[in-house]
Amino acid sequence: MSKLNKHKSIRILWILFGSISVGLGVIGIFVPGWPTTIFLIIASYFYIRSSEKLYMWLINNRLLGIYIKNYLSGKGMPLKAKLISIFIMWVFGLLSITIWIPATLLLVKIVVLLLLIIGTLFILRVKTSK
Repeated sequence: MSKLNKHKSIRILWILFGSISVGLGVIGIFVPGWPTTIFLIIASYFYIRSSEKLYMWLINNRLLGIYIKNYLSGKGMPLKAKLISIFIMWVFGLLSITIWIPATLLLVKIVVLLLLIIGTLFILRVKTSK
């Protein structure tokens, strides 16, 4: 069964999120310490729900596809990528909770904290590659 979202406006939003994630992943190829794999996994998540063509481009891309294929084949993520991903996620999440999200939006702060915990658990559950 296709994972494509039925609503065109949602698919466009997913394409935007996927493309931003690809951009962040590409930065990680060139910037030491910036994660690549997690952003490309996120991009593949959005692309498979928005555009089969973009998803196929991503996983078959000669430069980027290897990161996705390693993850999908069960080889996992390098430990360094996992640690950096969790660190960056928590730094920006905690900045959001403590500084950027107004105190009046307590429910939003709680949701962000829950997403940080879920994201961390997801990354920790991914097999660690060499």
